[in-house]
Order: sequence, then structure tokens, then C-alpha cells
Amino acid sequence: MSFLEVTELSKNFQTKRGLLKAVDKVSFKIDEGKTLGLVGESGCGKTTTGRAILRLLEPTGGKVIFDGQDITSLKKREMQKLRREMQIIFQDPFSSLDPRKSVSQIIAEPIQINGLIKGKKLLKNRVLELMTMVGLAERLINSYPHELDGGRRQRVGIARALSVNPRFIVCDEPVSALDVSIQAQILNLLKELQESIGLTYLFITHDLAVVNHFSDDIAVMYLGKIIEKAPAEELFENPLHPYTKALLSAVPIPNLAIKRERIVLRGEVVSPIDLPNECYFKKRCYCISENCTATPPELREILPNHFVACCNL
Repeated sequence: MSFLEVTELSKNFQTKRGLLKAVDKVSFKIDEGKTLGLVGESGCGKTTTGRAILRLLEPTGGKVIFDGQDITSLKKREMQKLRREMQIIFQDPFSSLDPRKSVSQIIAEPIQINGLIKGKKLLKNRVLELMTMVGLAERLINSYPHELDGGRRQRVGIARALSVNPRFIVCDEPVSALDVSIQAQILNLLKELQESIGLTYLFITHDLAVVNHFSDDIAVMYLGKIIEKAPAEELFENPLHPYTKALLSAVPIPNLAIKRERIVLRGEVVSPIDLPNECYFKKRCYCISENCTATPPELREILPNHFVACCNL
């Protein structure tokens, strides 16, 4: 059994215009110590998926099996205990930190809430240990978020997530708000922590170049559904879904000798409210055929461990 198994996870929102299916029967597995990259355009449901897994948003349907336990059926108190093992690193390293608290207070808060360490001296030592672990200088212990740059703020967020000794972390676009050089530092830090502690990640991003460097497997989302999933190397070398091909064609190649055909998607994205009973990508697809008038295609294993949801495959 996989460490994390998500089965037909759904999250709907009722709006004035109709039913919005933010996450529509999403299924995937992550093995312990591995990383699944979840990619797609803004608004495709990536963040909602991550938060529904942690039950920061209550799922509308489906199951989340964490280390053999169905967490979707747990009561609030039971879920609170489990949260020590499941944490999240938020996208914006500024808005996710309490501006009224110092670095020390932010990192120590989860430890105190969960009663993991008693005594001010032991607590301070643990905070300093976590700061060292994520590359924060000891002199910053009494600093406030507004006094730090984006990279240091995100390191504080990572230290806070690590403070309760989690086993699984949802990384919700943790480097998208950072400069390129700082992005590399944070990604390397997350990779080093994974190797040293044995963490399991769901890495959410819209940057395919980043996800290729960081992930073992990659799942591509479009309008709340996973449309392709494969090992990272396989997905980049042999993309099968037209949408995935278009995304990969936009990834810059740092070599002028290599020329790649740019696939430009035309047409408008279908409204996510009251979606039609057909392929959601149909109006933007450049490989359209008669088969595309059918119901939305299901995710199928086309090649070994390579799943695609496309009417033409």
C-alpha cells in the first residue's frame, strides 16, 4: 500500500451561477520518501487539491488514505492529532506568517500547541536547531517577518512546518514568489531535508522546469481533473496529452542549438461552472477529432505507469 493514496477526491463550491467543481474525482498515489509534482495553469484546482488532502478544506467526496488510515472519516479531535504528521508550506511567505510574532515565536507556536516540549530552555534549543536546519542565522531569532527578505521568510515557514516532525508536507508553490537564485536555494534545501529526514512531498507548482528538477512523478491538472500522470523523466521525454505537449513546448531550453516547436493554444478556457459533458480541453485542442464529442475521457494507463485522459489515445 502507498504512503498516501487519494481516491476520487472531489471538492465542489456552490456559487450564484451554479456548481463549481474545483477538484473533480482526482486519484493518485505517493510512495513514502517520494515527491509527486502537481502542475497546471492557475485556477486548475492544484491548491484546492492539496488543502482538501489535509482537510483544511473539507472534501465533497472521495477518500484520502494516509499510511493505511482513511483520514476523511476522522473526527476533528482525531484529525488534530494527525496534523503533526501532515503539514503545509504556503505559497506567499509573507502573508502566511503572523506579522506580530518574531521568528522564534512563529517556529515555537506549533510545538507549544501540541505540547511536544516543556521548558523555555529546551524550547529555545529546539527553535535554534530548526533554524540551523533550514539555514537561518541565530541572530534572526528575534526578528519579525517584515524585517526579512522573501527567501528567509520562506525558510521560517519551512522551519514551522518541520517543528512538529511531520512525515508528509504539501508544498504549495513554495518558490513561485521568490527570485530565481533564491528558488534554487529553497528547492535544494527541501531536497536535502527529504533525503535526511525521509519526508514525502506533494509539490504544487505551475513551473514545469522546477517540477522536473524536484519530482519523482508528475501529474498534470486541467479544470479540476488529472489529465496525465507519469514518472518525471518519462513525461518530459514522451508527453502524450495535447495539453501537456503545449505546456512543455513553452519551457525555455538554455541551448540555442536546440530548437523546439512552440505550440500555441487558441480559444478560451471552458467555464469551470456547470461544465459540459464532453472533453474539457476540446475548445483549445489542436488534435480534435470525432471522438472528442464523447463524454470527458477517463484517466487510463496507455504505457507502463503512464496514465492519460484523452479521447484520441
